[in-house]
Amino acid sequence: MPRYYEEKEEDGHACAGVKEDLRQCLLESACVLQENKSPRQCLKEGHCRSLQMTFFACKRSMLDTRARFRGRKGY
Repeated sequence: MPRYYEEKEEDGHACAGVKEDLRQCLLESACVLQENKSPRQCLKEGHCRSLQMTFFACKRSMLDTRARFRGRKGY
């Protein structure tokens, strides 16, 4: 479910696309909108778990020396 924006300027940071999608997922979740909880609380409860794991894998691949050959995980 990645979201690509054509008119949005390119962010040069690593894992920026995954981070933006995780942020949007949390802000649009029922936990934040209906229960009025903070995104941090919803993340701890397990909302948007797949994007959280993808973001973790992307950040982890930045420290992996094999990433020079394989490329970063995520998108």
